[in-house]
Amino acid sequence: MLIYKIFRAPEWAALQAAGETAGAPVDVADGYVHFSTAAQARETAAKHFAGEDGLLLLALEAEPLGTALKWEVSRGGALFPHLYRNLRLTDVLWSRPLPLVDGTHAFPEDLA
Repeated sequence: MLIYKIFRAPEWAALQAAGETAGAPVDVADGYVHFSTAAQARETAAKHFAGEDGLLLLALEAEPLGTALKWEVSRGGALFPHLYRNLRLTDVLWSRPLPLVDGTHAFPEDLA
């Protein structure tokens, strides 16, 4: 199963440069890296990144993250994937731009 992380361009650049990261400021503050499922990603973008341009969508396969990935109740009682270790560049399957189109983030059509 794929899970997704939305990063700002500087956060993605830092991950690429260092090879790993504790995540965005909210991740560091909470002590884990926040992810979303395909069904949750659009709402996450709208709620936490409204109007922000220059975002990237990262995809990771959940299973190889092992026990460091925990599914925990969050927004609306839904289970969200949280990674309790640094996110590694080698974890990322792909990254794609998440442009703003008429004020809404345009997700890849093949989001699975």
